[in-house]
Amino acid sequence: MSQKFIKLKNNNSKNKAAFGKFYATAVYDNHFVGTDEIADFIQRQASVKKSDIKAVLQELGEAMKHFFEMGQKIKLEGIGILKVGFSSFGVSKAEDCTASTITTRRVLFQPETERVVVGQQKKADGSVKQKYVTSITLLKDVVFEETHDNNMNVESESPSSTPSNGGNTSGGSGSTSGGGNTSGGGNTSGGGNTGGGGGGDDDGVTYD
Repeated sequence: MSQKFIKLKNNNSKNKAAFGKFYATAVYDNHFVGTDEIADFIQRQASVKKSDIKAVLQELGEAMKHFFEMGQKIKLEGIGILKVGFSSFGVSKAEDCTASTITTRRVLFQPETERVVVGQQKKADGSVKQKYVTSITLLKDVVFEETHDNNMNVESESPSSTPSNGGNTSGGSGSTSGGGNTSGGGNTSGGGNTGGGGGGDDDGVTYD
């Protein structure tokens, strides 16, 4: 199986660098994988009953809600870190900057990353250094395939000529702090979708 994409032409004349160019754009089928299907998959991988798995997944949501209300970050091994983020309106006086200025709230996700060794480099002095890339754990084995299925849905941002290092901004005005995806106006607090954690997937080759 693979993540499907289509070739999409950028018709936004305001973006001169990207206008007229084709970009690979992710598409998805209409099927959502729900709790029941996830429980089925886990049951086949482990000696745990489906009913028990569904109960745990349901309680996971309640547990996450509890720790978010406590102002804590959640780290799920093999998945990543989740935390609360929000936007707020800007005010001129510090004393007017209160909880009432907070608007949009969101869950920020920082995926777990790992080093993937892709080779070695021999130095002039005879020593050898490993060559690796930093990869998002959940995505490192994903393969991509072009599709011509018109029934699949495009659910991505408009193509851009530059990689989304630190996130795109959608919605109203306001500055973005921390490099995350911003929806709605105002400033974004919380560090964004990908802040920290060793860089993004395929962030270039590194040696050590």
